[in-house]
Amino acid sequence: MKTKTWIALLALYIVWGSTYLGIKVAIETIPPFLHAGIRFLASGIILVVWQRSVGQAMPTRKQWIATAIIGNLLLLGGNGLVSWAEQFIPSGIAALIIGSVPMFLVVLEAIRPGGIKPTWQAIVGLIIGFAGIFILVGPAEVSGSEMKLDPFGVAALLTACLLWASGSIYSKSADLPKSTLMSTGAQMLMGSIGLFIVAGLTGEFNNWDISAISSRSIYGLLYLIFIGSLIGFVSYGWLLQNAPISLVATYAYVNPIVAVLLGNWIGNEPLEPRIWLATVIIIGSVMFINSRNRSKVKTEAKEVAMESQQ
Repeated sequence: MKTKTWIALLALYIVWGSTYLGIKVAIETIPPFLHAGIRFLASGIILVVWQRSVGQAMPTRKQWIATAIIGNLLLLGGNGLVSWAEQFIPSGIAALIIGSVPMFLVVLEAIRPGGIKPTWQAIVGLIIGFAGIFILVGPAEVSGSEMKLDPFGVAALLTACLLWASGSIYSKSADLPKSTLMSTGAQMLMGSIGLFIVAGLTGEFNNWDISAISSRSIYGLLYLIFIGSLIGFVSYGWLLQNAPISLVATYAYVNPIVAVLLGNWIGNEPLEPRIWLATVIIIGSVMFINSRNRSKVKTEAKEVAMESQQ
């Protein structure tokens, strides 16, 4: 395999796997919805200006509406809730739960009008995958764990999965710009508006002391903007055009593992046997589900490029 492909793939593995810890660091002194709004406003402006400078057309009015719907489902409902939940949930566990988004996609696709019904293999994968989630977040008395997870944080993460899946399915039929990066930038801009509105409604502006921001949080936010959002997407876009899609798709399986390890090594998050067990079960079930129809993987990967990126 070419050196450039390896570099881009490793960047995708590490960068998108590390964003969960980046969020954890950023929200130490920056409110969760506000931090996400700043992040995606900055990233969105950079992407849209960049794409416009290389000749890509700006979104039409209809496309702006579509990107607003997708951006708010993915970034406000998805990323915003992840950021909020990480106040109470370890970043590695958050990444594992979000890694189950493909299971929610299968369920929503099955129940929507005209949707594709799951095969028996997909149903088996769903059952196994949700069992893995239960092992991860279930009552400590059942799992045998000494670590108790905040139920509201867990509920927020599961809701984030549902909203991500909803936005991803909607994106399949939405009128979006031809340029993936222009579409991504527009989604970031529109999602940031929703994030700022929620930040205002929840009192984050009033309760936030800007002088109390730590350098760690600033570095975390800058990392999310320039490394997580920009380098991650550039690597992803390049790989889609220059590497086998089956290879590119492996990022969805590697990112949660990277997040768990970084959370333990750098964030001092506990790493219990049940976390490893849940990791194997959840990632294995997602791989099993995704193997059911590889002919559609490339199309779906481009349509839901935002769904696994934090």
